[in-house]
Amino acid sequence: MMLISSCLAGLKVRYNGTDSLNESIQQLVKENKAITVCPELMGGFTTPREPAEIVGGDGEDVLNGKVVVLEKSGRDVTELYIKGAYGTLQKALEIGATTVILKENSPSCGSAVIYNGHFNDSKIVGVGVTTALLRRNNIHVMSEETFLDFLLENQS
Repeated sequence: MMLISSCLAGLKVRYNGTDSLNESIQQLVKENKAITVCPELMGGFTTPREPAEIVGGDGEDVLNGKVVVLEKSGRDVTELYIKGAYGTLQKALEIGATTVILKENSPSCGSAVIYNGHFNDSKIVGVGVTTALLRRNNIHVMSEETFLDFLLENQS
């Protein structure tokens, strides 16, 4: 069983009330091969919500207490992101997930790239808070982009 970001399955849980539907990933849920999870909702956020970015580092730095996650207005929401990451880890352990597919670029879910913390639509190499925690616990995390590459490689 896998965990996947709820937004990738078509649930409208992103900060702006939209989804990031990926039909191949949604199919995994329909076939009961995956369960959806939204780390931000697990952390206590609602939809819609103000956009947030990690300021001065990435999810590893957040878990190490070196940097914070701020909403665009400046409100520190670090603890909610950490709470959501731990909730996601608990869910992954409960279902025995060894692979998790999360939405790239997110301060929770990014697995290779996140926004740079300046709210200017620029991205940096880095991971989100949930990805960092899952990887620390030996759970494989990939993005929707990596998953599609994986599917293409295994079709040939």
